[in-house]
Amino acid sequence: AAAAAALNGAVDWWKDVNDSPMWQDRIFHALAVLYGIVSVVALVQLIRIECRVPEYGWTTQKVFHFLNFIVNGVRAIVFVLRRNVQLIQPEILQHVVLDMPGLAFFTTYALLVLFWAEIYYQARAMSTDGLRPTFYWINGVVYAIQIILWLVLWWKPVRVMVILSKMFFAGVSLFAAFGFLLYGGRLFLMLQRFPVESKGRRKKLQEVGYVTTICFTCFLIRCVMHVISRCVSMHLIKRLTLMF
Repeated sequence: AAAAAALNGAVDWWKDVNDSPMWQDRIFHALAVLYGIVSVVALVQLIRIECRVPEYGWTTQKVFHFLNFIVNGVRAIVFVLRRNVQLIQPEILQHVVLDMPGLAFFTTYALLVLFWAEIYYQARAMSTDGLRPTFYWINGVVYAIQIILWLVLWWKPVRVMVILSKMFFAGVSLFAAFGFLLYGGRLFLMLQRFPVESKGRRKKLQEVGYVTTICFTCFLIRCVMHVISRCVSMHLIKRLTLMF
């Protein structure tokens, strides 16, 4: 009984927070600050790498930090202007503005998976010729499907298409999580086989392990949240159907 009462209290509290414009604005601004910090850190890292090795041009690592800077900077701006974004007409442009950073986020971290895959294949004396074309092909397919979903939603703006778009993002997030588990795990296990005689190598090993775990967990959580969001939407649709 006590647990049920506590659960009901938590649900009521969340409903109050979710329906409160003041709390929504606070959450949006807090997220904007966090994304802004990540964006600035990515820019600092990019500048540091460029100052240290300017002769190598745009390496995979530099492009990764540049995309991180852009994606998180755009996300910060979107959260600051969230109220204005919700007023954009036609409504399909709202979906484009809100979904595009998610697609770019996928591309950014898929690039990190590509970077690790190249290191792994080169260390094992395997050909890396097919990795970049595969990276471009996967991103092309993801963007093409999302553009098709936007066009269909524009043509026929029904709730089912919004749910389908969320499920697509859930699948993309699950695919990214699998990529981190596959190549991050392979790279970590490979580095673990080498003797860790230096502090620098031990640090790199820890970095790969931490980043793999964090990215895999985050993308898995994104997948679950998209599915939960879809289930909530379906529940609302069923309730509305029963009401009519």
